[in-house]
Amino acid sequence: MSFQTYADLWRIPDVRRILVLGLFLRIPMPASSVIVTLHVVGPLDRSYAEAGLVSTMLAIAMAISAPWLGRLLDRLGLRRTLLLPLAILPIAWSIAPWVGYLPLLALVAVAGLFTVPSFSVVRQVMIRSVGPGQRTAALSADAMMTELGFMVGPVIGVLGASYFGTAWAMLLIQWLGIAAAVVLWLFNPMITDGEPTVPSDAVPSDAVPKRRFGLPSWVNPGVTLLLAGTFTASLILIAEDLGTVAAMRDFDRTALLGLVMAIWALGSLLGALIYGALNSHPSTAVMLVLLGATTVLTAFAWDPVSFTVLLLLSGFFCAPTLTAALEAITSSVPSNVRGEVMGWHGSAITLGSAVGAPTAGFAIDLIGWQGGFVLGGGLGLLIAAAIWLTTRRMSTPAEASLPPGEKSPA
Repeated sequence: MSFQTYADLWRIPDVRRILVLGLFLRIPMPASSVIVTLHVVGPLDRSYAEAGLVSTMLAIAMAISAPWLGRLLDRLGLRRTLLLPLAILPIAWSIAPWVGYLPLLALVAVAGLFTVPSFSVVRQVMIRSVGPGQRTAALSADAMMTELGFMVGPVIGVLGASYFGTAWAMLLIQWLGIAAAVVLWLFNPMITDGEPTVPSDAVPSDAVPKRRFGLPSWVNPGVTLLLAGTFTASLILIAEDLGTVAAMRDFDRTALLGLVMAIWALGSLLGALIYGALNSHPSTAVMLVLLGATTVLTAFAWDPVSFTVLLLLSGFFCAPTLTAALEAITSSVPSNVRGEVMGWHGSAITLGSAVGAPTAGFAIDLIGWQGGFVLGGGLGLLIAAAIWLTTRRMSTPAEASLPPGEKSPA
């Protein structure tokens, strides 16, 4: 294990700049989630269910937009792709705070369809800027910054809504993200090994993977299962999220909920830090097994202290599992379709949350707070077994054809 890798990464100018810029691009997401909820149940005087519908609409829109915006990144380059979000988002978010519920719902959906593909951009820049041996550490560093953003964002959202009101807070936080997108457009980092912007008609036809039967050529059982693993990991996280709220209410310690959630996020951040520093990185299947098993284990907590300790343990495997899946996916596809693939990875995360919330809620209603942890962890173990079996079958013939001493990337 060597933490020197992170110091080496920080010395790379493009990595340093994109990590900081990525943080400002992402903070508006969790901050807006809190602000919009407070805005719907406060000034608009609607129910929490209606506030949840806004969040679901945004999640669906973002899940739709991520792959096609990622594909635009591959074909048009960064600057030409960002022109769409930079044209739509200022209009949508300048109007949204001042309208009623139904127009807000529509504007949030439009904004979601044109959300800046920050995750794809940041990760492509990171992968392009480092050597193969630093890729996992680079993606772990990005995961840590993401966790930091999702820890800071809600706090900023609550403070902004308290001091400025929900409407102005929504406007200001979204314009922070738009300003960061403008900086990204000016910075224009290279996202592939080629030029930063390459017109689609300049790309040789044989360099773009052909689509067969409506599916990209990079789609195969291994990548599909890795995306399924990403979906499952996201479902586990939202199940743990809801299960934590239910558990603290059951323990009659609702006042400690914020602290417990922060400890959980800290565990995920530390897990990403350690995972990236390892000399040998466990596979996605192994990480998903560990995440699933520790999630199920949390269901056996008997008081707030034991619950927090077990949740912290589970947190250690949250970000590393998503990092392992992303690293395996990006290593399995050509670089000229990486934006689209990362878009699908982002959609898997978004859809996992969207599906996991009502599913975990049903399990909690059925058997108590433990239901969310048992459901999420059990699905994680099942998908991990499927990934392991599939990658084992795929790697056996591949390894047989390699020279002695070498191993298949799978």
